[in-house]
Amino acid sequence: MVKELRIATFNLENLTDSDADAFNRRAEALRPMVKRLKADLIFFQEVNKMSALDALLQGTDYDGWNKFYTTKDDGQTPLGLQNLVTVSRYELQDKQQYHNSLVGRLKWKKVTAIPPPLDAEDLQWPKPILYCKVKFGNNAHIHAINLHMKSMKPTNIDGQQDPQKDYLWKTHEGWAEGYFISAVKRLGQALETRMLLRGIFQQEHGALIVVAGDFNADVGSVPFTTITGSIQETNNPDIGHEVMVPCEMNVPEDRRYSLIHMGRGQMIDHVMVSKGLFAHWVDTDIFNEILPDESVAFATDVKYPESDHAPIVANFKLPDDLFN
Repeated sequence: MVKELRIATFNLENLTDSDADAFNRRAEALRPMVKRLKADLIFFQEVNKMSALDALLQGTDYDGWNKFYTTKDDGQTPLGLQNLVTVSRYELQDKQQYHNSLVGRLKWKKVTAIPPPLDAEDLQWPKPILYCKVKFGNNAHIHAINLHMKSMKPTNIDGQQDPQKDYLWKTHEGWAEGYFISAVKRLGQALETRMLLRGIFQQEHGALIVVAGDFNADVGSVPFTTITGSIQETNNPDIGHEVMVPCEMNVPEDRRYSLIHMGRGQMIDHVMVSKGLFAHWVDTDIFNEILPDESVAFATDVKYPESDHAPIVANFKLPDDLFN
């Protein structure tokens, strides 16, 4: 006998209830999509207010489920913006977050800043990596890693942006340095994720692992490949069991995108699993049928209250005795 397990990821795009009318419009657009997931384990990103997520899930099957979310250093208070939240039908154990914990903060002295800085600055990725175990019966568990890596938006550079419009860059080299720093942060977080995976595999050779979320990295990019691993690149078959498998490759290429930017679909959100879990994978859906392109002119959240990211859901069939 087998039992179905559905794992989903969904970037809710700055979900907040600070403005009641705006939240109601967004909830009306988002709630049907959340219900459509029919998931047992969901990785949410960009939850600005936990009360907004609670209200969004009210009246759904996920109302009252187990939650684990990113916090400030006190370990209790949610971040001010863009929390990661893992929501599960099953018990969540060993909850931890990693924020430059396995990879120390890097340093960079900006070369285009005006005036030039005296010292190098710390480069810290904006979001922690959220880790927990999803426990089933009979002591079986899945290692669950919720991820939101640095956006592709260039990092601010003093003196290189219009004071009133930070998106307006004064020079190409200023923009390029901002883009470079963002890329370094994204790759650094990918490296920290890979080091976390390495630790899990050292403890459990055939571990069941899922890494899901907003990678801000398309298939084939360096951050993406850092997390998946690659025997072609390492030339070492002895670490083949540590390779992670993206679950979206069965989706036809013309539908394989989770965000639209300037009219072009990009696959930057992923559900990625270990080989042990992939053995039980069945199929994957990307709910991008009505996905808006919020990069075009006048594409405000008022006009498009739904998220600019498509949710992804991967379906697995696991042995029934894992749940006993």
